[in-house]
Amino acid sequence: MKRKLIIIGANDFQNQLIIKAKERNIETHVFAWKDGDIGEYTADKFYPISIIEKEKILEVARKIKPNGVISIASDLATITVNYVANALNLVANSNECTFVSTNKFEMRKAFEENKIPCPKFIHVTENTSLDELNIDYPVIVKPTDRSGSRGINKVYCTEEMKIAVKEAIEVSFNKEALIEEYVEGREFSIEYISQNGRHNFLAITEKFTTGQPHFIETAHMQPARITKEQEEKIKEIIPKALTALKIENGASHSELKIDENNIINIIEIGGRMGGDCIGSDLVQISTGYDFVNMVIDIAIGEKLKLVKTSELRVAAVKFIFNEEDYNIYKNIKQNHSDKIYRVSEIDQIGSREVTDSSTRFGYFILSCDTVKEVLELLKLGME
Repeated sequence: MKRKLIIIGANDFQNQLIIKAKERNIETHVFAWKDGDIGEYTADKFYPISIIEKEKILEVARKIKPNGVISIASDLATITVNYVANALNLVANSNECTFVSTNKFEMRKAFEENKIPCPKFIHVTENTSLDELNIDYPVIVKPTDRSGSRGINKVYCTEEMKIAVKEAIEVSFNKEALIEEYVEGREFSIEYISQNGRHNFLAITEKFTTGQPHFIETAHMQPARITKEQEEKIKEIIPKALTALKIENGASHSELKIDENNIINIIEIGGRMGGDCIGSDLVQISTGYDFVNMVIDIAIGEKLKLVKTSELRVAAVKFIFNEEDYNIYKNIKQNHSDKIYRVSEIDQIGSREVTDSSTRFGYFILSCDTVKEVLELLKLGME
């Protein structure tokens, strides 16, 4: 009998999952709000149900009788994935794990309780008296339950903080926010894959952002420019953090900063694959590990196989914010087309303001010989 996989979400990132599953002759059942996303057309069967309507999805899932439930690169989808999979007695992380790994306040508390290094924080709601808070500026203000740089601001005074808190609470599903110590340092993200509580390191990604106030990602690169000492310290801390969040099965995406004294602060961790093509593409290019297929294996109950399936290259994804970025892409396409691994659909430049990762105009992925080559092609600088 043909195996079936429920996929929560239908956007471009989820489409990489749909493609891999179909290559394995696994029937794909995709759930998402009908919005014209590519997964609506590439799925074997598409159901126009919002990813947050977990009860409705569960009702349909009981009829489908899938072998696994899965999503990549979405905290919001992860809530539904674990809920439906647990209800069907399929492989998943616990609902308790969902709670602590998708709410940044609960995550911070779990880190504190388990002595995991992270920034100091203050939890605020609509009822918090902001004038009574004792704050050392600058700080980061963010919603407790959103991703993709939504509602994030760096602020320098009480007046700015109040405005930022209002914005963060407005975009928060739970109407809560964090006021967080701003920690210095270079930014990295870490990909692990876990099965039955055993955590396996895959890759470290170097992150490039717009900087303050919103810190929207402009590019990612693997492997990261990092010392062996820093790498070993990361490998010591992250598995402890994953265990503290009760992440036992599937992909995880950890974001952290390392300062000039090699002090690590974990910013946040998601119990899912990294977005921005990190998990779906960059890991495969730079490590040889087929991350997407490994996530499918775990979801359908197969034993994890850590096998390199391709040669190692330097991988990068560059996001298009403006005409300058688009010209970089056109130059590479004209003069170095062999370095282009994949390109998304690119929207009309300037048709909207880029306010978070969901409003960028598109992206392209490179597969190169050296880190220097990536930095030069993308004009990222050599610092």
